[in-house]
Amino acid sequence: MSKEDDLRDVLNQTAKEIAAAQSNPRTWLSWMDYLLERLEDEATKGYPDKGSYIDMLSALQGEIRNRLKTGGWH
Repeated sequence: MSKEDDLRDVLNQTAKEIAAAQSNPRTWLSWMDYLLERLEDEATKGYPDKGSYIDMLSALQGEIRNRLKTGGWH
C-alpha cells in the first residue's frame, strides 16, 4: 500500500469518527477549521512565506464553489 493510500485510509477513518461523534454536518466546521489551521502550521514550519498555502486555500475555495454549483467534487 502506498503512502497516499495510507493517508486516504486515515482521512476516511477520521471522517467516520467525526460523523459518529457529531451527526450534524453543520458542526463539522470547527473540525475543518482545526484541520486547516494544523495544515497551515505544517506548511509554514521553517518557511515564512505562506504563499503556497494561500494558493491552496484559493484553489480549495474554487473547488467548494464548483461543488455547490455542480453537486459533485472535481
